[in-house]
Amino acid sequence: MDTEIIKIILAFVVLINPFAALTLFLDLTRGYSMIDRRKVARIACLTIFITISFFTVAGEVLLKALGISIGSFQLAGGILVFLIALNMMNGDGNPAKPDQENFDVEYDKHALPSTASAVVPLAIPMMIGPGGISTVIIYSSQVSGMLRVSAVIVAGFLISLFCYLALMAAGRISRLLGDTGLNIMSRIMGMLLAAVSIEIIVNGLRTLFPNLI
Repeated sequence: MDTEIIKIILAFVVLINPFAALTLFLDLTRGYSMIDRRKVARIACLTIFITISFFTVAGEVLLKALGISIGSFQLAGGILVFLIALNMMNGDGNPAKPDQENFDVEYDKHALPSTASAVVPLAIPMMIGPGGISTVIIYSSQVSGMLRVSAVIVAGFLISLFCYLALMAAGRISRLLGDTGLNIMSRIMGMLLAAVSIEIIVNGLRTLFPNLI
């Protein structure tokens, strides 16, 4: 597999990080049947895939329409991703995503199952937020040709599938890892993300100042 695609998959795993959304998913689907839970997870992960696919295809066009150079966006996006990584390593979570406490999920056992929350807030912004969208645009702007663009979309599909499997195993994962395990995993992912962000920043500087780097 191409090294760049591996980097993209790694960045997606860390930034989307379905483990951070497990508690919200369990709260939103409390009292749901397994069929309804699968439906919520399926819609959320389909939303993630559509978002990744859209910004892969249209991200660079949007930047050009706004008059933003690829180098400037890479530099800004790299700094954003680095700040996210620092917060994750400090145990503060992803600052570009809302905290679980910001969502007041009230359980009503008489209410009918609803899938509206699968898109907002579960998929957007809880799972794929500004950092994830910025990374999609950055990496899609670095590839050329239908084959490589398709590879980014395939990476998005694999991450969406991974998210679906994680959500469906939310109860078991939460019991197995607990708060401490999830916190340790977040710190490890933050360290990996820091390395990815440096790569993005260097590429941005190289694009803006080709004679200096």
